[in-house]
Amino acid sequence: MDTGSHLLFGVTLAGLATLQPDVAQNPLLLQAVLAATVAGSHAPDFDTVTRLKGYAVYLKHHRGITHSLPALLVWPALLSALAAAVFGTWDHYALLFGWAAAAVILHVGLDLLNAYGVQCLRPFSSRWLHLDILPLTDPFLLVLHGGGALLWAAGAIHPGVCMAAVYTASFVYVIARWLHKRILFRRLSGYVKDRFGASGPLLLVPGLTWRSWQFAAETEDSFHSGTVRGARIVLKDTYVKDRTHPVVEAAMAAEGVRAFLAFAQSGHVSWDTHEEGYVVKWREVRFWHEHKLPFGIDVTLDREMKVLSEHLGWTKKAWEPPYV
Repeated sequence: MDTGSHLLFGVTLAGLATLQPDVAQNPLLLQAVLAATVAGSHAPDFDTVTRLKGYAVYLKHHRGITHSLPALLVWPALLSALAAAVFGTWDHYALLFGWAAAAVILHVGLDLLNAYGVQCLRPFSSRWLHLDILPLTDPFLLVLHGGGALLWAAGAIHPGVCMAAVYTASFVYVIARWLHKRILFRRLSGYVKDRFGASGPLLLVPGLTWRSWQFAAETEDSFHSGTVRGARIVLKDTYVKDRTHPVVEAAMAAEGVRAFLAFAQSGHVSWDTHEEGYVVKWREVRFWHEHKLPFGIDVTLDREMKVLSEHLGWTKKAWEPPYV
């Protein structure tokens, strides 16, 4: 999820911790728990520093080792020790570790629910996992947790009781969206089979609202994109597969192409001539918007098919869909 949501969940986790008498009755310990949960809710995204080395390096490492199985223990161990040292609460190190671990696990779990995905099974598998249930920023969860934090700040209700209700509602909401997605997926699978016959991977990407979803379907010779709104399925675009020209293979020498192909779930490639030689374009079909494919890489090659330049990333504004 987005950084703001992760930090907000760190705050509400600290409120939930006040259900423990030791935390509720010790303001200094509560401050230490708050520091540990807020830091833990953001710590896995410290890998954003890899953007300093270029987008290809960032794409390769973001939501990778910092979101891995070992990281679920390493981050809490470091952050709880830091909080205990700063606030002088070493006697409660185990408690701090537990809440920091909850924050880190919640961060990775929320990223898993997003369409972008996460490599949370490293070091055993580098596969990108994504449940495609929540958008990057979910308005319902944002309002729910923001409201809980405001009630806590106003002293209107016991924070532990308030956050217990907030997290119960969050759990029910996520389960409801998961069940809704399963219904839509079965309906969409039937549509794709009836229209195109045998098909390959089928991907749903959630929008900001309950009824707003888009899909990418792969068949033997094409990719297809469209929307699902309730019972209505609308096909938007079809992209014919084409990997036959040698320039496509030559472009794979680019570092960004390797990073993109390791990440992409429905990568479509096309090529064209250019004044300097050729341009090869890979795009991620599941992230389409307004008949365009805003995420991918362009590789420019000369007449001898040597890579001259490459550009990897998004060609959309941050506030524009898709929200991944």
